[in-house]
Amino acid sequence: MKALFRFKSCLFDPTRRRNQLVSFSGFSKSSKSNKTRETTTTSKIQAEATAITSLFNEITEILGTDVVKLDETTRLRSHVSGAVSDNGVSVSCTEGVRQNAAMGFSGEDEKAQKVLHEEVDFSPVVHEITSVVRGDDELVSMEDRLEKLSFRFEPEIVENVLKRCFKVPHLAMRFFNWVKQKDGFSHRVGIYNTMLSIAGEARNLDMVDELVSEMEKNGCDKDIRTWTILISVYGKAKKIGKGLLVFEKMRKSGFELDATAYNIMIRSLCIAGRGDLALEFYKEMMEKGITFGLRTYKMLLDCIAKSEKVDVVQSIADDMVRICEISEHDAFGYLLKSFCVSGKIKEALELIRELKNKEMCLDSKYFEILVKGLCRANRMVDALEIVDIMKRRKLDDSNVYGIIISGYLRQNDVSQALEQFEVIKKSGRPPRVSTYTEIMQHLFKLKQFEKGCNLFNEMIENGIEPDSVAITAVVAGHLGQNRVAEAWKVFSSMEEKGIKPTWKSYSIFVKELCRSSRYDEIIKIFNQMHASKIVIRDDIFSWVISSMEKNGEKEKIHLIKEIQKRSNSYCDELNGSGKAEFSQEEELVDDYNCPQLVQQSALPPALSAVDKMDVQEICRVLSSSRDWERTQEALEKSTVQFTPELVVEVLRHAKIQGNAVLRFFSWVGKRNGYKHNSEAYNMSIKVAGCGKDFKQMRSLFYEMRRQGCLITQDTWAIMIMQYGRTGLTNIAIRTFKEMKDMGLIPSSSTFKCLITVLCEKKGRNVEEATRTFREMIRSGFVPDRELVQDYLGCLCEVGNTKDAKSCLDSLGKIGFPVTVAYSIYIRALCRIGKLEEALSELASFEGERSLLDQYTYGSIVHGLLQRGDLQKALDKVNSMKEIGTKPGVHVYTSLIVYFFKEKQLEKVLETCQKMEGESCEPSVVTYTAMICGYMSLGKVEEAWNAFRNMEERGTSPDFKTYSKFINCLCQAGKSEDALKLLSEMLDKGIAPSTINFRTVFYGLNREGKHDLARIALQKKSALVAQRTVS
Repeated sequence: MKALFRFKSCLFDPTRRRNQLVSFSGFSKSSKSNKTRETTTTSKIQAEATAITSLFNEITEILGTDVVKLDETTRLRSHVSGAVSDNGVSVSCTEGVRQNAAMGFSGEDEKAQKVLHEEVDFSPVVHEITSVVRGDDELVSMEDRLEKLSFRFEPEIVENVLKRCFKVPHLAMRFFNWVKQKDGFSHRVGIYNTMLSIAGEARNLDMVDELVSEMEKNGCDKDIRTWTILISVYGKAKKIGKGLLVFEKMRKSGFELDATAYNIMIRSLCIAGRGDLALEFYKEMMEKGITFGLRTYKMLLDCIAKSEKVDVVQSIADDMVRICEISEHDAFGYLLKSFCVSGKIKEALELIRELKNKEMCLDSKYFEILVKGLCRANRMVDALEIVDIMKRRKLDDSNVYGIIISGYLRQNDVSQALEQFEVIKKSGRPPRVSTYTEIMQHLFKLKQFEKGCNLFNEMIENGIEPDSVAITAVVAGHLGQNRVAEAWKVFSSMEEKGIKPTWKSYSIFVKELCRSSRYDEIIKIFNQMHASKIVIRDDIFSWVISSMEKNGEKEKIHLIKEIQKRSNSYCDELNGSGKAEFSQEEELVDDYNCPQLVQQSALPPALSAVDKMDVQEICRVLSSSRDWERTQEALEKSTVQFTPELVVEVLRHAKIQGNAVLRFFSWVGKRNGYKHNSEAYNMSIKVAGCGKDFKQMRSLFYEMRRQGCLITQDTWAIMIMQYGRTGLTNIAIRTFKEMKDMGLIPSSSTFKCLITVLCEKKGRNVEEATRTFREMIRSGFVPDRELVQDYLGCLCEVGNTKDAKSCLDSLGKIGFPVTVAYSIYIRALCRIGKLEEALSELASFEGERSLLDQYTYGSIVHGLLQRGDLQKALDKVNSMKEIGTKPGVHVYTSLIVYFFKEKQLEKVLETCQKMEGESCEPSVVTYTAMICGYMSLGKVEEAWNAFRNMEERGTSPDFKTYSKFINCLCQAGKSEDALKLLSEMLDKGIAPSTINFRTVFYGLNREGKHDLARIALQKKSALVAQRTVS
């Protein structure tokens, strides 16, 4: 096939004759013809429309008469070679440019900084100063507390303190202004760079200007990092004039303009729609031999496609092939998509015609792009013609029909959308979740609530799992009908389905509740978000407070502000300093791939999820044979398109088959056009660690580093947790220190992982846990409820209640709810049998006593039952009922355990009936207690009934349930049944522990069933081989 691309750019060389990328008729236009086009008369516009119609008819005739061949080796996805780095900047820059780009915040020599950090460890000082700056003390000002510190404020210390104040710019500025007044101290360029980044993230351009003026006034010279920060700040704020001015000043200051500076400038211009200026910078880059990655090329392509410079668009696509080393097929796909996004239907059709004439393979992706472009241009009849051609060639699928439905819904033509929806169902193809979601949103908007709910039920009945967007749409529908209880029920079903609600799901819930003035429910949601460490954005708080003020709910505003204060105490928020530098660019690049939803202002766009069928197919292949050669052969024959997201899901679903999935991970990483990302490596490290294959886990870590993938605190947290959960806490501690030696500041998750494993009974190290917990507090992190519960529980279990009590004051000072902290402490005292001390703490509490009673009464009841005081326990339950607090599932579970212990089976059944009467659903702990209780009474059949009933009612047994049931069965001489449970665990993907296998093995031998005991050992050996590679 004749080459369609030139492999050396001559885009801006007027002395050379171009060979056109594709021979488009009428594509190259002179400036004169451009002016003529601007004054086109109505008759010419009509003539052009007629020409497009004629062209479309020609295209459909061509496509309809020829057989379209599928080419499985060419796919519309990015294919970036190793020549392009992860941040989108080509590594083919000059050595000087690479050195500039590698500079840190200070801009000083990296080697000198390394020596400095080896000589002095500033981290303890930084932690303490940060705790003062970020601390909240209404009695003593930050400045007064800083004055009392005896530290010498070195520039390195100041810079690191500011970096930890990234999300509290007002506090950072106060500290910055205070420290510069200290005798003998002067801010250096690294400190100014940090402050400029903080001000830019806060969109405070006035602060940016003041800092720049101060730098010039104090004679502090800007480094290359300063200039690139300024260009980025003004670019994100769409202050193109200022950005261009900074770029020009940078040039005149004698700095070598590197790929980073050009990259930021071109992206900013593309976001602002200034393709003409972006093109000039691109020309300058090409002349200097500086290049960038595929992402920026796609942005530039989309931006220039909106102009009339079609020949220039061709040349950019040409350069994409040469520089980014993507296939011609992919380049034409990006070119076609750019035309369709820009509404250039004529040019898109011209491209299709020329590709067909050149005998290029036109696969289903090309057709889908064209269909989407026609729908966007409101040419639905033409789009349906293309779909009809796809149908005849057996290229149509649920995705393309979903595009058609989106097109009709965009025109508010719901009847036609529903008609196409029926077409999908009759064809035997399951509609996509996003298609269901879009239709439901429109039905709810049209007040057709019942139809929307019926559609949601139909989706579930057909086995299509709803995602967070679909569930959130139904929640919004219920709230629109003022059905708050039903909305909560649907929202809560997310976690039951294993879906973690996103901040967008929460924000939609909050906004809908605001409209109906349900402020108590909003406070409940905010508390739930805070407990789940979901970032609550300031604009959501502002929305709620504004609504409260309008409705005169001033008494509850202070509660919202208190939650906001706690929320802002996290310095590692999800949308914090690690946020991508140009979020707007992602919207520009990915907008074409997202379905058009109705409630754009409220609901997030449904992202293209990994196909579950693909995941299941790969998992089936991996589990089908233990012979890797046969497995590899089956993988080679698979038509599944491998992406990092797909690989992550395969690793997650088949992690118990560690050997096979890690071999798969290695195999897929060597495929042409594929490259693992950080998430894929993190998941592979976790899989190896879960199988206790620590040699392979470390090997994957080193491979990740060699491949240049970003190693974050999450990577280290995974390794720390994997070492710690097996009792190797000393190695976990060394790994934590290794992370800090690498220059990474521990995040909230890394602190939590280390403290959690240090508090567990296996490998417990209370002294190190205490030291790490205090370090976490000094670093400005607020631990979550789960971590505080583990830590205080550990201290109480070893008898160190004094330190546990003193910890409560520290938690209160950093914003952790005092009532919650005391409830956790009281719970821990009850668990270790110190009930009198727990009651004393409850009686002496000076805060909101009624709330603490609600939090702790279940623990008090548990403690009373532990020491046999049934009547006092029941009196406590009745007293709480009188004030409107019903017993929770944990109270009923405690009663069930007590009655089984006392062999009062009638009382057990009576308690179960009360639970059912009050619609209190048993938890997995309740069922486990029932199983063990029946076994303790010798009622094996009843125990099995409880186990089966548990599964039938939708509660899946967990590892503890299986372990305890296995122990009970072996003690009762039913080890053969326990062996069956081991097999059931393996079938469900739950890995039995060594103790589980040992218990069954000894039980079977004790019962004289030696052959079955050998089978138990064989299962254990097979599991070890199945989970490890090393």
